[in-house]
Amino acid sequence: MFGIIRPCRHRMSEGLAASWLAHLCGLCLALRDGHGQFARIATNYDGLIVSVLVEAQTAAGADGAAGRRKAGPCPLRGMRTAPVAMGEGARLAAAVSLVLASAKMRDHVEDADGAFARRPVAAAARGVARRWDRAGARTGDSLGFDTAVLLDAVGRQGAIEAAAGPGTCLLTVTEPTETATAAAFAHTAVLAGRPANRAPLEEAGRLFGRLAHLLDAVEDLAEDTRTGAWNPLTATGTDLAEARRLCDDALHGIRLALRDTDFAGSSSGRLTHVLLVHELGRSVDRAFGTGGCSHVGTAPSAASPPPGGNPYAPGAPGGNPYGPYGPGQSPYAPGGPGGPGGFPPPPEPPRRRGLIMGCLVYAGMCCTCELCCREHDDPWSGRRRDSWCSNCDCDGCSDCCDCCDCCDGCDCGCDC
Repeated sequence: MFGIIRPCRHRMSEGLAASWLAHLCGLCLALRDGHGQFARIATNYDGLIVSVLVEAQTAAGADGAAGRRKAGPCPLRGMRTAPVAMGEGARLAAAVSLVLASAKMRDHVEDADGAFARRPVAAAARGVARRWDRAGARTGDSLGFDTAVLLDAVGRQGAIEAAAGPGTCLLTVTEPTETATAAAFAHTAVLAGRPANRAPLEEAGRLFGRLAHLLDAVEDLAEDTRTGAWNPLTATGTDLAEARRLCDDALHGIRLALRDTDFAGSSSGRLTHVLLVHELGRSVDRAFGTGGCSHVGTAPSAASPPPGGNPYAPGAPGGNPYGPYGPGQSPYAPGGPGGPGGFPPPPEPPRRRGLIMGCLVYAGMCCTCELCCREHDDPWSGRRRDSWCSNCDCDGCSDCCDCCDCCDGCDCGCDC
């Protein structure tokens, strides 16, 4: 799985974490059901945002679980069932993920990265990319989405990179990615029946694509410099300070675009807000090495901007002006996101397994590297456990609050 938004469970309430996982599993199963088992490797953390946006704009039922179905046991969920997202949002996310994954695969082939430098592997990868292009186009057509705009953007990328040199504007290189993600975000408004949202979501998608491209370049800069591979920052002569400024501007633009987006209800846009405001900001801090969990240590104040100089980070003077709660409004009030009728309700406590069944699940989780690589459910008790090789980026903040759940009286520095 790849993507720039990698939320930590320590920073999310149980309800939000369950909703995020429902969209992730929904994307994975939509890829499987529509395009076969192998297509599931195109599952990615960023693609599920398309599914999240569709749901956030669609009126949900009183239980906040509209568009869900119960999925069977999966090794990555500790062989337990779970509600997963379904419908047009998950299918659009699958179509977009397939086309962009095929582009990423072609990029690896052209750059001769790792095993892709071998001719048999490269030939097989090109064949898979062609099949995924056709599969994504079929799914897109069934949803009224023309994936040709994605393919055109991917096709122009190589020529733009070849023509780029010192002095070339960095945004010229990121334009194809911006165009592709803008089209995907905008179509979520069409599927949700909210045409007025098309323009702000197109802007949010354009800026999200810019961030994705820039952060990928920043994270790969050291390795690309060592190997001599092409990198947009090196090719255009852009320093990290300018790249950070562009990222901060994009973050601010996404916040303003979401402010102009009409979501289905007061609680429907919460996961969207957490992912595209809080977690996306943390992704920028992580890429530039300027932050971990914002709740560790002293919270930044309005008079003292947070490390890294980001004027739009939570708690900074120009912080988020359009959080989901008003001043003094508790998210746990009746009808609020954390109260009765909120979105979504926490899952029921799992039942304990017997010794033999638990051992079988344990063996399966070992084979899939679930125990060592990911936070997981205990095979016997069902309690949430850290991975053996934990790579959480929140500096041990297991007791920290979720700033979107506790801002009523919380001193975490978040103004939402």
